[in-house]
Amino acid sequence: MVNHSGGKDSQAMLIKLREFGVPDDQLLIIHADLGKVEWSGSQEQIKRTSFGLPLVVAKARRTLFQMVEERGMWPSPQQRQCTSDLKRGPIEREVRRYLKANPHYRGLVVNCMGMRAQESHNRAKAETFRFNARNSKAGREWYDWLPIHDLTEDQVYSTIRDEGQSPAWPYFAGMTRYSCCFCIMASEADLKTAATLNPSLYREVVKLERKVGHTLSMSRKPLDQITGVAA
Repeated sequence: MVNHSGGKDSQAMLIKLREFGVPDDQLLIIHADLGKVEWSGSQEQIKRTSFGLPLVVAKARRTLFQMVEERGMWPSPQQRQCTSDLKRGPIEREVRRYLKANPHYRGLVVNCMGMRAQESHNRAKAETFRFNARNSKAGREWYDWLPIHDLTEDQVYSTIRDEGQSPAWPYFAGMTRYSCCFCIMASEADLKTAATLNPSLYREVVKLERKVGHTLSMSRKPLDQITGVAA
């Protein structure tokens, strides 16, 4: 199970999995569709670079904006409902459904994610392979694996280049992250870039910040103050 956002780390991870010798008939690409808050062309980028492998799209029952309005606040690094409710939960639901429809896999799941040690102190401490007891139920045996945990950013880009592929377009436009267009973990530079690349969504985010009285950025500065871009 290859978690794929359309970003560079997911792309490099899939390349490496095939280099490691994982058979194509054991690889399933799964993408959490975040709707308008994800970068345009994400699914097209995945299809273009995933060697014709099957793609399952998981979609949450509510959007990020609905979540923020209901809670009256944006997610935070300590309470990342955006990850649990919009990505992990819907993906796990689709995997359970896929296993039920494909009993020849005998309930065995290796859940591959593209987190890397270089990204943060917390990710550097993450276990690269572990048994997932929470999801190992009802006949399932589930493991979590970080296949490119030790790769540097330069090695990620070289892996993509050596395969004859290109990363998604926002990287060429100046973004360093490929998650939500406006991510709670984003740097000020990425937020400024995203504001110029996606002005319509930018205006919606600023409007929602004002409506709920809570900021997307952990700096607690309003987004338009961070970017200097009029909304």
